[in-house]
Amino acid sequence: MTDAANILVIDDEDVLQDILTMLIAREGWRPLSATTGEAGLQVLEREDVDLVLLDLMLPSMSGMEVLRQIRQRDPDQVVVIITAFSSIEGAIEAMREGAFHYIPKPFKNDEVLITIKKGLERRRLTSENRSLRAELHKRYGFDNIIGKSKPMQRVFELIRLAAPSKSNILILGDSGTGKELVAKAIHHHSRRADGPFVTVNSGSMPSDLLESNLFGHVKGAFTGAVANKKGLFEMAAGGSIFFDEIGNIPLETQAKLLRVIQEKEFMRLGGVETIQADARIIAATNANLESMVAEGTFRDDLYYRLNVITVDLPPLAERPEDIPLLARHFLAEYATENEKSVVNISSEAMECLLDFHWPGNVRELENVIERAVVLSTDEVIAPSLLPPSVREPRAQAGLPAAPPHHGLSLKEAMAQYERQLIVQALRQENGVQKRAAVRLKVKATTLHEMMKRLKITAEMYGAA
Repeated sequence: MTDAANILVIDDEDVLQDILTMLIAREGWRPLSATTGEAGLQVLEREDVDLVLLDLMLPSMSGMEVLRQIRQRDPDQVVVIITAFSSIEGAIEAMREGAFHYIPKPFKNDEVLITIKKGLERRRLTSENRSLRAELHKRYGFDNIIGKSKPMQRVFELIRLAAPSKSNILILGDSGTGKELVAKAIHHHSRRADGPFVTVNSGSMPSDLLESNLFGHVKGAFTGAVANKKGLFEMAAGGSIFFDEIGNIPLETQAKLLRVIQEKEFMRLGGVETIQADARIIAATNANLESMVAEGTFRDDLYYRLNVITVDLPPLAERPEDIPLLARHFLAEYATENEKSVVNISSEAMECLLDFHWPGNVRELENVIERAVVLSTDEVIAPSLLPPSVREPRAQAGLPAAPPHHGLSLKEAMAQYERQLIVQALRQENGVQKRAAVRLKVKATTLHEMMKRLKITAEMYGAA
């Protein structure tokens, strides 16, 4: 706490009041006093008190009853009990009721000051923790996931229902739709909110390294393992573990992850000791796991274990009414961050934002607004501050509004548009034709014939 900490003394002995008031004032703190429990509670009603020195032996209302009422009003209030040697048992009982410490009479001044300083440190840490929780709630609460559209309202309702449960959750959505933000909101509204939130970047490391990161290892398990190391599952104990892009996990690791889910336990690499797994699993992917199961690249039993509750995030193109809300939210955020005086988006610029199809979803919109704010020299964002792809989406997509007189025929324009859609789907699915077919809602054989006719090869865009 600061030097201006308020300390309330509730004691009916004038001599004791004088001594404690003098000690408190001498340390630079602000002393407050009350000679009855009722008076002390009134002081607490009107003052922001950092610590209470409370005598157990009070007239009318007992010190124990005062303590109970203080704890009911503010469970975090630091209360130090003052008691005679003959009432030590009462002081111990008061600590069971939530008192921070007790000081027996007669006391030494140094003992009182040390106890007060420790109590104020407790108060400071509690206050910081409360502020941190408020910030976390603000950052990861539902208010930070912006959307008034019906698809997003359905997502909010599903999150509210699913967050308090113990079930595994699978979040589906294209890149940039905010899957990790939803995962954090679920965690911070769950019964595990006080525990850690640990993220596993599923596709960014080879299988053996991924397993070592997940489960840890013992000394000597492999070359370079010079000491025991905890894995991410141990670090997430009591909290949540978030698998970002779960579809990228190799089959061998999938089998081990399935065992953890089923048995609620695991072993470190090279170890023989069984460790309990106490972390809720939240997984996310932009891949079509059902197609991957059919192809044999994702275990069906793991899929069903993960897919207990599914949160399907809609792409931004399917909720255009949320675009103005999101754009203004990002505008305010980046104007403050960059100390810019930008306060609005012109109607022409907003029309451009509404017309664009946003393949990169919310993340792309955020990047566009950040860029516009940084480059702006005015209070209003004009279309000229938007990237050409957003200002002229049809031209950038290679689609003329109408075929010129000596330009493309209708058949040629349609073939060009068809090609563009197929190429986009292949890029989004890393060249996997079956997944691209699911995305385009056509049969795999139909897509194959279309690609053959348009001279498109999957190898150009990823896997075969």
